[in-house]
Amino acid sequence: MRKLGTRHENLDRKVYRELKSMIVDRKLKPGDKILQEKISQEFGVSRTPLMCALKKLEQEKLVQAIPRRGFYVRRFTKEEVLEAFELREILEGLAARRAAIIITAIQAERLRGFFTDADVSESGQGIKRYADEDRRFHNFLIELGGFDLLNDILENYNIITVSYRVDVMEGLVRHPRETLPEHRALIEAIASGKPDLAEKLARQHFARSRQQLLKEMELEKARRPSKPAASHPRAVRTSQQEPGP
Repeated sequence: MRKLGTRHENLDRKVYRELKSMIVDRKLKPGDKILQEKISQEFGVSRTPLMCALKKLEQEKLVQAIPRRGFYVRRFTKEEVLEAFELREILEGLAARRAAIIITAIQAERLRGFFTDADVSESGQGIKRYADEDRRFHNFLIELGGFDLLNDILENYNIITVSYRVDVMEGLVRHPRETLPEHRALIEAIASGKPDLAEKLARQHFARSRQQLLKEMELEKARRPSKPAASHPRAVRTSQQEPGP
């Protein structure tokens, strides 16, 4: 007898992972509509496993179903991005510590290969290349120092944090000139097998980005025009009822 349930479960999982990878790699960006028919054809699957994958991603709050319009990659609020940075600060600090403990010589060599040709210019293409390398680096760090549960959690928070300033800075909160030295120091701490330093540097890296985002939110709030205070209705009526001099 054929084990259809197992086959379908495996297919559902494959479609889910592939679709999630498209979001991680920004082939599908925040606000993009997920074209189900096109993706079904590209994956060579029916709509059923795709719908299962979309429902799972909706539960993870990575996609949003809009009635009569379809599924879209979610846009996150600044408050949600701020919360994700706070969680990544703790969890990726743990991943960096674990990575420094278990890293092999081959993995250390690969780690040191990140950001070797980093472009810190103001050009849009340079920002994009750096942002792509930033995502590859953090994904490798999570893969290296995480375990299955931690990997899944961090992957989702990673998606949330890179959704910020997607149209301007490709998901970066701070300029590459500021973060490149931090990345290189973190890489060396992990590759050299220094877990305490690796965790400290990873947490500082995310704390600084979180503080920058918080500062921008406060400045934006301060720029908003304040609404004039409405007169109290009872006070108005009382004033109108008072006799003149």
